[in-house]
Amino acid sequence: MSDAFSAAAEPNRRRILQLLAARPMTVSEVAAEFPVTRSAISQHLLVLADAGLVEAERVGRQRIYRVRPGGLRTLQAEIDKFWTDELDQLVADANTLRSQPMSYTKSVLLPVTPDEAFALITDPERLRRWQTVTAVVDLRAGGGFRWTVTPGHRAGGTFRDVVPGERLVFGWGWDGDADLPYDASTVTITLEPADGGTRVTLVHEGLTAEQAALHEEGWKHFFARLEQLVATGDAGPDEWAWAPADLTPVVATEAVLAVIQPVLRKLTPEDQPRATPCTDFTCHEVATHLMTSLVQLGAMAGGTVTNPESGSLEHRISTMTGQAIDAWRTVDMEGTVPGFGGELPASYAASILPVELLLHGWDLAQGSGQTLCVSDEVVAYVAGLAETVIPGGRGTAFADELTPAAGADAVDRLAAYAGRTPMRA
Repeated sequence: MSDAFSAAAEPNRRRILQLLAARPMTVSEVAAEFPVTRSAISQHLLVLADAGLVEAERVGRQRIYRVRPGGLRTLQAEIDKFWTDELDQLVADANTLRSQPMSYTKSVLLPVTPDEAFALITDPERLRRWQTVTAVVDLRAGGGFRWTVTPGHRAGGTFRDVVPGERLVFGWGWDGDADLPYDASTVTITLEPADGGTRVTLVHEGLTAEQAALHEEGWKHFFARLEQLVATGDAGPDEWAWAPADLTPVVATEAVLAVIQPVLRKLTPEDQPRATPCTDFTCHEVATHLMTSLVQLGAMAGGTVTNPESGSLEHRISTMTGQAIDAWRTVDMEGTVPGFGGELPASYAASILPVELLLHGWDLAQGSGQTLCVSDEVVAYVAGLAETVIPGGRGTAFADELTPAAGADAVDRLAAYAGRTPMRA
């Protein structure tokens, strides 16, 4: 640190420099501005002069002090260098902190057995109730998983240790995230019997400070949903999946799937023969038609969609929709795909998937006396796709457009555009 910088660091000397910068002054004039002795001011002026910041000129019996421009330029350069160095160090320290591996820990007590808790965190059908929209799980050491956590956001990795009812360790990362790709961090979940149930403890390691903060928010959100599911049997709609940003046909399909899953779960065998707004189709026939459509739409994208043939209707449609989505992820939307009777623009064919899923989800809700809850944002996006898809299918797949009832909500208006009338007007 230079003499000029050290000299100006003392508060009284900085004030003297301010005074002299305004005009030249005598020692007495400077001293009059301070509650200290003239001798003390003289000492301060001497230090400033030795540092090259001020200079004195004798005029008669007095010494007139003024600032030295060259000295102030030197001081300014020193100050600039000081702050540049300090800021550089702050940036370096921040970068070091961000790059240091960090971890996050979350623990909850669930009133279930360890085996039931293990199923909640590994079984796709249970995962879809609180954490994922789609889930592909190969539950073995070395097996992989891919979860659509919320529409447009896909996590994945590899299972490293699987001990049913006790412990689960897996790599974790995000699709398309160069900073945290699949398997870039590690999640360890331990299950321990405790009074009142099972203590579930999650430790997420290998994160930067920024990543740890974001994942803390995420794990808190989803563990709260897990606790609600166990306590009430229903975690409710996930607000994070309600109105996704940056909708595409694929992301919209994920968003639609998220909102029809609760409807599918509540369907009963008694609902199968019930009529729906889809002309001449019962609930059972709508579901069968939808699964057939998912096979065909997946094939258009070059994928294979397989009907599980067993399990609940929610499990079958969620699994098949997930497979269709996976196929469409790989398609160049600027190109074409094989369709009914020839090549179709890929963007057009992809648009059929969310339109088909939303309308038939609405059909099943209407036929079973349920309400389909979907955000206006998602409906508006799908309705925009429907304006391309539906006109060409009028008279076959879709009836003529109807006038919606006064006060109809967004999804009922879309249904009216597709030629459907609500069963409860």
